Amino acid sequence: MPEPVNLQDRDRVIECLDRAAELLRQSAHRRGCCAHLPAEGRLLVTGDLHDNPAHLQKIIHAARLDQGDDRHVILQEMIHGERLINGLDLSHRMLIRAAELVTRYPRQVHPVLANHELSQMTGRGVSKGAGNSVELFNDGLEYAFSQDWFDVAEAIGRFIAAMPLALRTERGVFCAHSLPGESAMRAFDPDILERELTAEDYERDTGSAYLMVWGRRQPASLINELAERWGVSLFCLGHQHTESGIEAIAPNALILNSDHQAGRVLSVDLSDPPDIETAVLGAMPLSAISA
Repeated sequence: MPEPVNLQDRDRVIECLDRAAELLRQSAHRRGCCAHLPAEGRLLVTGDLHDNPAHLQKIIHAARLDQGDDRHVILQEMIHGERLINGLDLSHRMLIRAAELVTRYPRQVHPVLANHELSQMTGRGVSKGAGNSVELFNDGLEYAFSQDWFDVAEAIGRFIAAMPLALRTERGVFCAHSLPGESAMRAFDPDILERELTAEDYERDTGSAYLMVWGRRQPASLINELAERWGVSLFCLGHQHTESGIEAIAPNALILNSDHQAGRVLSVDLSDPPDIETAVLGAMPLSAISA
């Protein structure tokens, strides 16, 4: 197994991020802005991580990626945690580790675009309660890389821009950070999944990628409409907080959190995915997983 990337080596970090971006764009699973998985193997679905490295380690252990290239894992919202280190947000380290995993398991590790990564890429302020997370993240980069921090920030932006908007499986499981809210549907392009993302898709309040990763409180009628249009049997989403780590929000949609003490993950048999009740009951507490 290759040595981990030195998180203070500017050249190696940029090389890793750019290689991961290239692999995401060239993946055999990639069609349009989505990753597509066949009806074989297993998928470990995770929710928001928000710079929880201990939970990332447990997730990678539970995914058992070394047991075959039909084992997959989704990663989302890895940056901008609430826990600062001497006032610094050093969550760029988790993003680099995710890129490193993509380079090691290029057909198996699937980071999907989330609103905090989008905010960091575009420089639009967002907060987890400790201040402007984008500025705190940049301060952490400057602390780690001194005058070279902006070069690393640009490489991070290229990695984020290469992330798929969603992951879809042959048997109808759809994993994304969120879905557009009801009021956003007037501006949202439901055909976005069939094409590559453009700069306009990232625009605040009007871009379809922006509207999707920022969407909240979708009524069951909207979720059912999108399920019918996109051929979805089960939506697995993040973005919204749930105390129990998993929550059904519609007959065919659930929210997962993987960042807090009650965080959970869901293991999906790609040949026989669960219904909503089985998924909620079968989600694994991260506290029960040893790494």
